[in-house]
Amino acid sequence: MAISLAFGSSCHPHFRLNSSLLRRVSTVRLSSIAAIETIDEPDGFSTDSVKKGIKMASEWKRLSSKELGISNSMISKSTRIVLNGLKRKGFDVYLVGGCVRDLILKRTPKDFDVLTTAELKEVMKTFSRCEIVGRRFPICHVHVGDDIVEVSSFSTSARNRNQSMESDIAFERHEGFEEKDYTRWRNCMQRDLTINGLMFDPYVNTIYDYAGGIDDIRKAKVRTIHPASFSLVEDCARILRAIRIAARLGFGFSRDTARAIKHLAHSVLLLDKGRHLMEVNYMLAYGSAEPSLRLLWRFGLLELLLPIQAAYFVRDGFRRRDKKTNMLLSLFSNMDKLLAPDRPCHSSLWVAILAFHMALLDKPRDPLVVAVFSLAVHNGGDTEEAVSIAKRISKPYAKGIYHELSEPQDLDLKTLKKQVLDLGVFVNRALSNMTDSYYVSQAMSSYPKAPYSDLVFVSLHLYLKGVKIFECVNKGKEVGFVGKQGGNIDYELLGMGSLQEVRHVFARVVFDTVYPLDVGCG
Repeated sequence: MAISLAFGSSCHPHFRLNSSLLRRVSTVRLSSIAAIETIDEPDGFSTDSVKKGIKMASEWKRLSSKELGISNSMISKSTRIVLNGLKRKGFDVYLVGGCVRDLILKRTPKDFDVLTTAELKEVMKTFSRCEIVGRRFPICHVHVGDDIVEVSSFSTSARNRNQSMESDIAFERHEGFEEKDYTRWRNCMQRDLTINGLMFDPYVNTIYDYAGGIDDIRKAKVRTIHPASFSLVEDCARILRAIRIAARLGFGFSRDTARAIKHLAHSVLLLDKGRHLMEVNYMLAYGSAEPSLRLLWRFGLLELLLPIQAAYFVRDGFRRRDKKTNMLLSLFSNMDKLLAPDRPCHSSLWVAILAFHMALLDKPRDPLVVAVFSLAVHNGGDTEEAVSIAKRISKPYAKGIYHELSEPQDLDLKTLKKQVLDLGVFVNRALSNMTDSYYVSQAMSSYPKAPYSDLVFVSLHLYLKGVKIFECVNKGKEVGFVGKQGGNIDYELLGMGSLQEVRHVFARVVFDTVYPLDVGCG
């Protein structure tokens, strides 16, 4: 019998881009990479009319939130407190953006964004624990208990509106639509994607749709509000946001949006390092890492953001529809099963998984070595206990599936411990290489037609967090470390980067990959 284990924003360059680099970045991808498919029909409304800013009021929709299956109980308590506080003061309030989309899809929103007719200073007066953050696009952070609710103002967004765009917009008045419709519409037209352009007034149980977001949700389609060739140039961060949302929802792309992402992929290098880290963390830490990696690869972004992993995909002969033979995708797929938009992990976890996989790529390991290593990480460096548990594993490993795992050998105790320590050295080296721009730049050097990238966005703080996760293996059992008991995950601690929780989830992910449930005993 198998033993039971106890795991139960705007574009600012951060480095100089010379003309040679831009030419290399724009180069056509490797011939081995399949060309992008068109996902569905072209965008629903004509490019010419959108460029002129004309979206006829007859196409605007007001929908009953109740008929869409949305009840106010689905809104978080802290958000309801903020909504009620502003409403009592006489201000109009709406939920906007991705939270409305997720409510329609019966998904738990990552967070709730509030839009109000109140000025930000009036929001400050309404709540005792409130602060204005952001310079270019200021918003309020309202603290309710341990939660933070983001509140933006119509007036602030109006001041930040692109004046050249507004000058081309026709503000015709149509029967049956009031002035508030035009205020809401003008705010909607500043947003990125149609499925993010919805507004929900919970006091009249109405969802306002001015850009065709409901239709695109029904079609499972990601589409920019303005022509993609314009929208993604205006803010290249929208490229990564569109990828992340499509991965999380399992949506496709409109033809125009897909083509623009492919053509403009190189422009994401113009974002600063902090934004790269934030966007990659949104992709990998919230339960959609595996589909995010697939889409990054498909659209030519993986070579720019994670060249080391892109090189692995090329060498491994990546097959789009077969994740079972791709160990990196399997690791992240198993991590995804433990996470969700409202239950994310700390970024140190996915950094640790990347480093661990890189170490196995450099030198494939005996499955028993991998088992002892991950158990030692889990229990704070108690290698003796890790060996004892690993020796009793009767569950079959993923034989012949991953080339990162070598054929098992009859290792004596001394050799086993030595190889576990050696794996720890390789993991630390991999962490260091992830922060070395020269090493990163050489990852794709064997493929001359690949775009050039020496992007390093893993911060020193994050690197040190990664080192801390694994150092117990080489240093031995940590004094006072209390191993995780039981299989439950404390998601609050995991999101904060608790060493115990991160190590626990890391070990679970590794075991689920090396000893998958669907491998029979033969």
